[in-house]
Amino acid sequence: MRLLLVEDDPMIGDSIEGGLRAENYAVDWVRDGAGAELALSTQAYDLVLLDLGLPRKQGMDVLRGLRARGLDVPVLIVTARDSTADRVQGLDAGADDYLVKPFDLDELLARIRALLRRRVSRTTSIIRHGRVVLDLASHEASLDGAAVTLSAREFAVLRALLDEPGSVVAKSVLEEKLYGWNAEVESNTIDVYVHHLRKKFGQTFIQTVRGVGYKVAAAE
Repeated sequence: MRLLLVEDDPMIGDSIEGGLRAENYAVDWVRDGAGAELALSTQAYDLVLLDLGLPRKQGMDVLRGLRARGLDVPVLIVTARDSTADRVQGLDAGADDYLVKPFDLDELLARIRALLRRRVSRTTSIIRHGRVVLDLASHEASLDGAAVTLSAREFAVLRALLDEPGSVVAKSVLEEKLYGWNAEVESNTIDVYVHHLRKKFGQTFIQTVRGVGYKVAAAE
């Protein structure tokens, strides 16, 4: 999952970015509202963490702008503004959730998981697909009830495929979900992860659609 973090405080931003990366999210961090608008116009994100008090353009204006353009990306406002009026204004402007600083990182992560579940109409952090089970909260996987050890990248690739069973996910999309701006990506990186996943879940579990990407069969 690729997230956009919009936060001008370097200490807070560094802490949030570190916590998100430790949970295997790809994170792009911008420090002002204009940078947020540029990022949102050039890159698809699974979720936006948006501060309100930003240089160059206020967070509320960024939020209204992206909704006016029809972008439906989930937005979690993370701000020190704690009045009821601010909460109401943020939610009415199109935010999906509102978290007041200071906050516990575990709560932030739980809210992110909830918003990502909602986006794919999932009610729990458990993904079940035939014989395979993924626990998004604990980052654990199993096959026929037996634990399967996955690297962080393998887990992320499998999650992206299971979010859209039956649909082809392009290699470029998988790369975008796994890596932020500064990461170097080898041309065969996704192929390697898919190869490892096939060894662990079966050669036919992930199907190749030549010239496009990969998919897992739709659940029966």
